[in-house]
Order: sequence, then structure tokens, then C-alpha cells
Amino acid sequence: MPVEPGIIDANVLVYALDADAPQHGPSRALLEAARDGSATLYVTLQILCEFYSAVTNRRRVPRPRSPADALAAISMLRVFLPILPVPKHAADEVERLLRRHPVAGADIFDLQIVATMKVNGLHRIYTFNNQDFAPFPEIEATAP
Repeated sequence: MPVEPGIIDANVLVYALDADAPQHGPSRALLEAARDGSATLYVTLQILCEFYSAVTNRRRVPRPRSPADALAAISMLRVFLPILPVPKHAADEVERLLRRHPVAGADIFDLQIVATMKVNGLHRIYTFNNQDFAPFPEIEATAP
């Protein structure tokens, strides 16, 4: 099955690093598709920061990585996963989305990812947290 262009959420990156996670296989396969050039996939700086936060936090993962290991993983990912730009007009898109989807609390961070996707012409996010993107019908959340 071909992989449609899209963005990879932080949870997919975390599972790709954790060989014991049940989601490891599909996560690795998605990254391999990006690495071998058969898929056009992206991340954002925010997603890389969320990944770093998760993999270095013992409350979030069973075996946290050192900051140096997490940085090395990010450097490796950046070789084949381009970082989407966040142009100035993305702030306008955040405001438009908030008017249509008035989220609260930490849900603003998922809305910010959606805004970044939209201003870059992307409509698919690969995630295991589909419910996080349910408020945004303009985005298709797909598990790897």
C-alpha cells in the first residue's frame, strides 16, 4: 500500500525508537518508507521537541534516553524527514482554526500542528492518537 504524503506525529517517532512497543513495527515501516524515498513525510520543530520530551522522560517511556541519545535520534531523523516551515501567516491559520474549533488547554498544541500542516498544504497526519485530531475534520489522522 502506498504511503500518502503527510506529517509524522511524535508518538510514532517514540514507538519507532522503542523495540518493545506493540506499535514499533508499523512505526518503523513508516519511517523506512520515508528513508528509502517511497514516501514523502515531514515533521515540525514542535513534533521533534515533543519527541525529545517524551523519550527523555521516565514518566512517559519505560526506558528513557539520555539527552545525548535523544539528540542523536533527532539528528538521524532530520536526514530523511524534512521539517515543515512555520511561516508568519500560520498565526492567522491558528486564529481561524480556534474560531471554528475552540479547543482548550494543551489541545492548542495539536491545533498548532494542524495549522502548520494546512499552511504547508498537507492534510494527513500519521499518529496513534487519532482522537487528538478528531476536532479537525480538515485533517485525516491515520495510524501507520
